[in-house]
Amino acid sequence: MARARPVPGFADSGSFCEAAARAVRIRVEEVFERAEGVLDIEDIERVHDMRVATRRLRAAMEIFAPCFAKKQRRALLNEVKALADALGARRDADVAIVALERVGDAMPAADLPGVEHLVSELRDEQQQANDELAQALDRIEAGGLHERLLALTVERAPEPAVTM
Repeated sequence: MARARPVPGFADSGSFCEAAARAVRIRVEEVFERAEGVLDIEDIERVHDMRVATRRLRAAMEIFAPCFAKKQRRALLNEVKALADALGARRDADVAIVALERVGDAMPAADLPGVEHLVSELRDEQQQANDELAQALDRIEAGGLHERLLALTVERAPEPAVTM
C-alpha cells in the first residue's frame, strides 16, 4: 500500500483553513496520481492504492469541512464517494479471486473444477466492476473533478469562528 505523502508546510500554516487547503490539495493529487493503470486487472494493487487515496481525501474533506463552501464541498465529496464505491466494487472482486485461488492451491485435484468455476464467475464480476470503474473515470475526467477539487482548496470559506 502506498504511504500518504506528507503535507509540506502543514505545521507552518498560518491558519486552520490554510492547513486544510494544503492537506486537501495533497490528497487530491494522490488520488489522481494513482489513476494510471488502475484498470489493469493484472495489477490489483493499483486499484487498492487509489481506493485508499480516495478514503484519505474523503477524511481530509470531512475533517476540514468548515473551511470549504458547504454546497460545493458536499457535491465534490459525493463524487469522490462515487469513485470510491466503483473502486471498492472492483477491489472486492480482486480480493475474492486471490483468496479463492489460494484455497484452490490447497485443495485436492478433484475439487479444482469447482474452485475454477467460482473463480471464473468472480472474473466476470471483476470485469463488470472494471467496466463500471472505467465509466466512472470517464465521467470524472469529462466533469473535471480533479480541477474542481483543486479549485475548492483555493476558494475556501472564511476561517471558522472559535468559540469557547
